[in-house]
Amino acid sequence: MNVKLPAVFSNDMVLQHGKPVTVWGWAAPGARVTVAFAGQKKTGVARRAAAAPPKGAPAGEWRVTLAAFSVSSEPRTLTVSAGAGKAILEFRNVLVGDVWVCSGQSNMEWLMANTRNAPEEIAAARYPNLRLFTVPRRADLKPEPDVKGTWCRCSPDTVGGFSAVAYFFGREIHRKTGIPLGLVNTSWGGTRAEAWASVEGLASDKTFRKDLAVYAKEICQPGDVLTRQQEWKKKFDIKDTENRGEADGWHQPGLKLTKWKTMDLPRNWQSAGHLHSGIFWFRRVVDVPAAWAGKELTLSLGALDKSDVSYFNGVQVGSITMEQRQDAWCTPRIYTVPGKLVKAGRNVIAVRVFSNIYHGGFIGTPSQMRLLPAKDAAAKPISLSGPWEYALEANFGLVPDQPAGPRGDGNQNSPHILFDNMIKPLLSFGICGAIWYQGESNAAQAWQYRTLFPLMIRSWRKAWGQGNFSFNFVQLANYQPVKPEPAESAWAELREAQALALELPNTGMAVTIDIGEANDIHPKNKQDVGLRLALPALAQRYGYRNLVYSGPVYQGMTVEKGRIRIRFDHVGGGLVAHGEKLEGFAIAGKTAKGLKFVWAEARIDGDTVVVSSPEVPKPVAVRYAWAENPICNLFNASDLPASPFRTDNQPGITQ
Repeated sequence: MNVKLPAVFSNDMVLQHGKPVTVWGWAAPGARVTVAFAGQKKTGVARRAAAAPPKGAPAGEWRVTLAAFSVSSEPRTLTVSAGAGKAILEFRNVLVGDVWVCSGQSNMEWLMANTRNAPEEIAAARYPNLRLFTVPRRADLKPEPDVKGTWCRCSPDTVGGFSAVAYFFGREIHRKTGIPLGLVNTSWGGTRAEAWASVEGLASDKTFRKDLAVYAKEICQPGDVLTRQQEWKKKFDIKDTENRGEADGWHQPGLKLTKWKTMDLPRNWQSAGHLHSGIFWFRRVVDVPAAWAGKELTLSLGALDKSDVSYFNGVQVGSITMEQRQDAWCTPRIYTVPGKLVKAGRNVIAVRVFSNIYHGGFIGTPSQMRLLPAKDAAAKPISLSGPWEYALEANFGLVPDQPAGPRGDGNQNSPHILFDNMIKPLLSFGICGAIWYQGESNAAQAWQYRTLFPLMIRSWRKAWGQGNFSFNFVQLANYQPVKPEPAESAWAELREAQALALELPNTGMAVTIDIGEANDIHPKNKQDVGLRLALPALAQRYGYRNLVYSGPVYQGMTVEKGRIRIRFDHVGGGLVAHGEKLEGFAIAGKTAKGLKFVWAEARIDGDTVVVSSPEVPKPVAVRYAWAENPICNLFNASDLPASPFRTDNQPGITQ
C-alpha cells in the first residue's frame, strides 16, 4: 500500500521531547495506518485530504499523536504500517531531544564553508547527536503541503553546506546540555519579514491588511511591474559573453604586468574604491616547494561574487557562474590543479571575476584562500590571502538595483509566501523554539518593523499551536562606513525595533554591534553570533539561572545638573569599557529646530553611565551607538556588548 510521510520524517531525525508527537502523512482514503515508536503504537485512518497532497502521494491524509517522550540519545526506529501488514516504512537512528527552527535572510543562510576559520571549524564538527535539516527555497502561489530535504548527522562531510549561525547556536546548546538537537534551517537571503508572516497575522493589522488588498490586485494585474523590469533588463542586464582578458593572454604566466595594480584579498572591489560593477582579473605568483612538483593540488579561493574563471599556469582549472547556480555569489571555489601543471618554484594563479550588479570580488575568509597538495593532509598549505595584482577588463558603471518583480508566484518577498511554502508544511512537527537573523531588508521601514516583527513572532506561535515557544533573534551588526558626527540612522532605528520585541514573553536578543564588518553585510564571525543566541536559550529554557545572557540594556535616565545618568539592566557583574575611554555616547539639548546631538563625554559610575558635554548645559536626551557602524565600547563584565539605544524615541527617518 502506498504510504507517504513528510520529508521531516527520515532517518537520523530528532523528535521533540516533552510534548505530544504528531506523525502524519498520506495514504489511500480509508486506510488504517499504524505508527510505532519507543513502546507506543497508535493507529489513524486516512481521510480524503482537504488540500492537494504532495506529488506522488495518495489522496488520504492521516495523522496520529503519540504521548510525549523523554530525552533520549538511544538510536531507535520509528515504523509505519498500513492495514494488517508488516511495517512498510522504517526511520532509523531516531533520537528524542529539542528541535529548533532557524530562519531569516542571508546572514542565517550563510554557509559554514564561508565563515571565519571554516576549515578548522568544519574539521571539528563531529557531533553525531546534532542533526541538520535544510528546507529548500520555494516561493509559489500554490504551495505544496510538504518540503523537500532529509535529516543528516552533523559531521565534517555534512556541515559545510549548513547555516553557520544555526550550527554554532546548536553546538553551544549541545555542548552545555548533552541533549540531542535537531536544527531546521529554513532561510532565504534578501527576504523581508512580511514574507515570513502568516496571512492571518498580516490581516490582524490595518496597515498590512491594506497591503494584502493591493497584493491581491497585483497578482491579477502584474503588467506595470513587468514593464519596469523589462526596461531595466534592456539597459542593465549585462551578460558575460566574451572573455577578452583571456584572448589578450591575461591568464598566461609570462604576461608582463606593466599597468596592473595591487589589491589585498579577500575583499570586494567596491571596498577598494572601485564603485562599479564589471570584470576584474587577479593574479598571484606562488612559490611551490620542489616536493609538490608534479603532484595534484587543491586550489581554494573562498567565495567569489559572482562568476569566475580560474587558471593555473595558463590553464583553466575551474569555473562557477550564476547561470550554473543561483548561489554562485557565495559558493566557495575549491578547484583541483592537475599534477602536470605544477612545477617547482614560480607558478601563476589567475582569476577572472564577473559581477554585473551589487558587489563583486573575493568575499570569503583569509583562511579559505590557500594552495595545498590534494592527497597530503599533513602538508602545510600556502596562504593565498594578501596582495594580488589586478586589472580591469570591463567597467559596467554603477548598476542600479533591479526593480522588484511582480509580487506573487516566484517572488520571495511577497506577503506570507515564505510562510506558506517554507514554514506552514512544518507546523505539525514539534519544536521547542526558533532563532532568527533578519532585518537588513526591512531597514528602510524600521518604524513599521516595530509592528511587523512582533506580529510575525505571534503569527508563528499561533500557527504552531505550541504556546509561547522560545524565540531568540539577532540584532543587526555594525555595517557601512563610520560617520564622523551624530546623525539619524535607519539601521539604528531597525535595531531599536528589534529590541522592542523583547516585550514579548520568552524572547531573547543577541547583540552584535561589535562583530560586524564595515565593508561586508555578511560578517564572517558567526561563532559569536551563535554563542550569543544560545545564551538566552540556556538561561530561559535549560535551567542556567545564574548565566549572564545579555549585555547592558537601557533601563532609564535621570537629569542631574548639566549631565544625564543612564541606568541599565543586565550589568552582569559590572559595566566595562573596552578601551581607554568610553565611546559611542551622544547628548542633546532642546533647540528651536528640535534636538541637536553632539558627541559626549561618558564615564562609568557603578552600574550607571554619566553622560555630559560642555556644549549642552541643559541636556534632555542621550543616544548610544546610534549609527549604521558606530564606534562604541560599553560591555558588562561577562564580555557582552550593550545594546544601542536612544532616550528620545523620536519618529525618526523611516516613519
